[in-house]
Amino acid sequence: MGMWIGRNRKARVTYGFDEIALVPGSVTINPAEVSTTFIIPRRDGAEPLKLSIPILASAMDGVVDVNFAVEMGRLGGLAVLNLEGVQTRYKHPADALDQVLAADKNEVTGLLQKLYLEPVREDLIATRVQQIKAAGQLAAVSSIPQKAAQYGRIAQEAGADVFVVQSTVSTVRHISTQYESLDLAKFCREMKIPVIVGNTVGYDVTLEVMQCGVAGVLVGVGPGAACTSRGVLGLGVPQVTATVDCAAARDAFHKKTGRYVPIITDGGMRTGGDVCKALACGSDAVMIGSPFAKAMEAPGRGHHWGMATPHANLPRGTRITVGTTGPLKQILFGPASVDDGSENLVGAITTCMGNVGAATIREFQETEIIIAPSIKTEGKLFQTVQSVGMGAR
Repeated sequence: MGMWIGRNRKARVTYGFDEIALVPGSVTINPAEVSTTFIIPRRDGAEPLKLSIPILASAMDGVVDVNFAVEMGRLGGLAVLNLEGVQTRYKHPADALDQVLAADKNEVTGLLQKLYLEPVREDLIATRVQQIKAAGQLAAVSSIPQKAAQYGRIAQEAGADVFVVQSTVSTVRHISTQYESLDLAKFCREMKIPVIVGNTVGYDVTLEVMQCGVAGVLVGVGPGAACTSRGVLGLGVPQVTATVDCAAARDAFHKKTGRYVPIITDGGMRTGGDVCKALACGSDAVMIGSPFAKAMEAPGRGHHWGMATPHANLPRGTRITVGTTGPLKQILFGPASVDDGSENLVGAITTCMGNVGAATIREFQETEIIIAPSIKTEGKLFQTVQSVGMGAR
């Protein structure tokens, strides 16, 4: 398996969204009659959490605050609030956000590092969770593994419904002599709410994570629009291959244990077509950042930066400007006001499912996939020259 890249060394060929296409089915379905339901399992036979759309909003400060999370929940999805961001470091986070948005591009990384030196306030963790719950919506929050035990307890007591343990690369066997590594299996046993863990890109590590009792696995290293991990660290696997490999681990785990642990493709999706491809490659849901940063409700007001951007020593992200195109409802359900596929994401999913003949997400995962690197350029000369539609840059 793989190709020779030099003497005694092989490398696998891998694929991203722009290199594949989905094949229409021999049977088609009315898009209004397909189901996009996403289920997050809960322990001890409890009724699972059900989302009407398979879309989560990334735990990034330019994307999710309390108001955004409430609106995302009202529309059928789930937004994850970063417990180590400005929402829990500052009682009035808008002041910090104003500074980030006003900073010169050559100074913004240093400013972010400075702003994120302010310690996380545990009282604000509880406050933010309670504000989301007071609006009648599911509350999902995240932290890095080193803070998961501490913040997980606070969030759970405040009423959180889902806890996400997220890092650039997640493994069960993390070695460190400088700090105590998170015992993931123990953490999942002690938490009474579903625990989603990420990020992974491989078959073996995904299996090991699932064996710890997680309720879901995030897939993706470095594909996000604001993330620079692939350039800074050289790490990453294109999202199509990463999703397929992790889906294979999920299916093997389900066959062996009878327990279905969903996978969530995280990052690298700009359009409805990308989202459809992620689901067809085996994902149960997707996590998106930059398309939601364009929403009127997003706290970044048309700007977006990755979670690792304010790292004190090795920032792995950058502030990007995506602009504001409309309300969150329009981005999710349309009507689309732009021609690049970044709005009406749910409409794209249901229409694609109808065209391949898939009534459910599980059936969508069986879609025929072809390698088609010319799929975005074939016949699109005028769009490319005029930088519109599929030729937009």
